Amino acid sequence: MFKNIFSRFASNNHGSLYDNSSIISYKPVKSNMNIDYYNLSNNGYKQNVVVFRCVNLIARAIGSVNWLLREVKDGVDSIVYKHSILSLIERPNTHQSKTAFMEDAISQLLISGNCYVMATRGMNDLPNELHLLRPDRVNIIPGRYAVPAGYEYTVSNHVRFFPVDADTGESDILHIKLFNPLDDWYGTSPIEVALKSIQQHNAIAQQNISFLQNGGRPSGALIYKHELEPQLRQELKRDLRALYEGGRNAGKVMLLEGDFEWKEMGLSPKDLDFIDGKEQASKEIALAFGVPPILISNMSSATFANYKEARYNFWEETVLPLLNIIANEFSVWFKQMYKTDLTLTYDMDSIPALVTRREAEWRKINTATFLTDAEKREAVGYGTNHISH
Repeated sequence: MFKNIFSRFASNNHGSLYDNSSIISYKPVKSNMNIDYYNLSNNGYKQNVVVFRCVNLIARAIGSVNWLLREVKDGVDSIVYKHSILSLIERPNTHQSKTAFMEDAISQLLISGNCYVMATRGMNDLPNELHLLRPDRVNIIPGRYAVPAGYEYTVSNHVRFFPVDADTGESDILHIKLFNPLDDWYGTSPIEVALKSIQQHNAIAQQNISFLQNGGRPSGALIYKHELEPQLRQELKRDLRALYEGGRNAGKVMLLEGDFEWKEMGLSPKDLDFIDGKEQASKEIALAFGVPPILISNMSSATFANYKEARYNFWEETVLPLLNIIANEFSVWFKQMYKTDLTLTYDMDSIPALVTRREAEWRKINTATFLTDAEKREAVGYGTNHISH
């Protein structure tokens, strides 16, 4: 299905080409994403174990959540268990499940600060598939009143334009972004916020690799008390590199003749506090993502109690707020396309990390003397009327 969509880029059918008349005369907002997305993905996510761990922790947590639809009718709040929206979320497209789709969506959001979901429509003009668009391939066409006029998606010099209804804001593209105080259109990645700490962490890791490749020896200088001819100096440098540099030459004895003297110039890792510096950089990266450091560092000194508390706080302070954003954004989008009042939400009772929270709520409800048994059952979810579509 997805390949068929892009095979139509070269034709004018279905409004697949860029149409200047439909967007007045505005030009795409060219952000620095085309440059930054590679750096954020490669130097941040792919080259830094802490960023990789943080992104995957959050993405997998959200990917494990069960989604529900809520309907308020005649003052009664009910859960809808069967609907085409739920079927679409459960199987977004032919090659992804709900879990894989959500994990990819959250990963793109955390890496770039932006996530773009494209809906394809079936015979009834309702969405039949959802696909993720790579953020660096999307350019926003600005419109009036801070509402985009549309989105440009470019692949291999083929451009497809997705318009946005100026009155309702309806579009086949859902753009979810993290807050950016300096940009009206594009979001901010947590990697950008933690950039200096990531660079420090990567630099320390590279320094440790170089140190090990050099046999664990710090750098130094070979001092000759007299002047050397240029050619002799170059030959000496070449011979030193060949004989003594690198891990394979570790432990070799250096033989000096004449007025040569070896002087160490580098500081040891202990002197530079590499380990402490790397640990501090890890904590700052985790802080930017809202992940407790105990969940991404060596847990040999962690106890069950503090790990359990950290996991609970991770869900309460990071995952649930992000879940609420995702649910609200999808709800508005689905309401526009399906012309329905159903609201997308998630099953909090199915989240293992929140057992403590549920137990506390149940105890509070159970000890409430002003509630009847029927009201208590309804408060914990057993007395709610269920409907199906």
